[in-house]
Amino acid sequence: MALCSSVSLFFNCGHRRASFSPLSSSNSTAKTNLKHASLCFPNFLRSHSKSPTHARHFVVRTSIKESESDTDKDLGFVGEDSAVFELGKQKISSWIYFTAILGVVLYVLNVAWIDNSTGYGKAFIDAVSSLSDSHEVVLLILILIFAGVHSGLASFRNTGEKFIGERPYRVLFAGISLPLAVSTIVYFINHRYDGLQLWQVQDTPGLHQLLWISNFISFFFLYPSTFNLLEVAAVDKPKLHLWETGIIRITRHPQMVGQVIWCLAHTIWMGNSVAVAASFGLIAHHLFGVWNGDRRLAIKFGEDFELVKSRTSVVPFAAILDGRQKLPQDFYKEFLRLPYLTITALTLGAYFAHPLMQAASFNLHW
Repeated sequence: MALCSSVSLFFNCGHRRASFSPLSSSNSTAKTNLKHASLCFPNFLRSHSKSPTHARHFVVRTSIKESESDTDKDLGFVGEDSAVFELGKQKISSWIYFTAILGVVLYVLNVAWIDNSTGYGKAFIDAVSSLSDSHEVVLLILILIFAGVHSGLASFRNTGEKFIGERPYRVLFAGISLPLAVSTIVYFINHRYDGLQLWQVQDTPGLHQLLWISNFISFFFLYPSTFNLLEVAAVDKPKLHLWETGIIRITRHPQMVGQVIWCLAHTIWMGNSVAVAASFGLIAHHLFGVWNGDRRLAIKFGEDFELVKSRTSVVPFAAILDGRQKLPQDFYKEFLRLPYLTITALTLGAYFAHPLMQAASFNLHW
């Protein structure tokens, strides 16, 4: 997959999610085997956190067997069920609005940034390229600029939303981050084989298939924004979420894990200094995002986040292996949801569209 597959991440305002084991995706249907406990947590946010409500009501579902064995256990905070898409609750008008916004954003992006005759993208690339003759250095500078803007705006999100509101701040975030992301992606595609060749393993039997599968898996970690697309486009009011199911059971920071897998797969295949530089910059940015994401969630959710953090892990499967995260028997059903099917379609589409993306990038001469 080309680096352009990561574009959707740049709308995501640095969201980080967390996981918690008690929820099971089939619990809502197996009513005969369930015991429902309704827990109300008043003022579950810290006093300095802003929330539209001062009390939230969560429904915790556990089987009778689990309930009997965990009677004395305090389940604590229960967050949100990720990747839920209920067709009956969708509004046609919202998705029409989403499509219209997407079209306008792409049009403005093309005119104001991508089109060399009207946009500023080429001038921006030329300015950065003038700083060094090394493609590796230029690429790292582009990643640093994007990372600084992206993480900086995410860090000041709470303050910014107080001044201008959630939707305007999301528009500002995307309006600045997206052009910088496109510039970095296009530059990488155009110069991906211009560096020093460090190794050549493309003729190794089975390697292409192994790396393709690894890359495919990486996108299930890289696309948490599909959980709330209407918020990404500011159709719905953007919120900072604390997810707890699906891919989040495996790692609390799926974007970082997905980016590491993507970078390793592409670097092994390409084997040159440009790929190494790109991977170093992207992984460093996402490792910072792990710390910054946890910091922001701790500020927003306080002790509730600490409870969730204690049951999850940054390293994939670590919390599961040491027993802090117990998977329900039907956990696989948490992946049989439309957002994950959408990820599958987008990933396959991006793979087969590689020649088109490469041709489009080359024609820009960035």
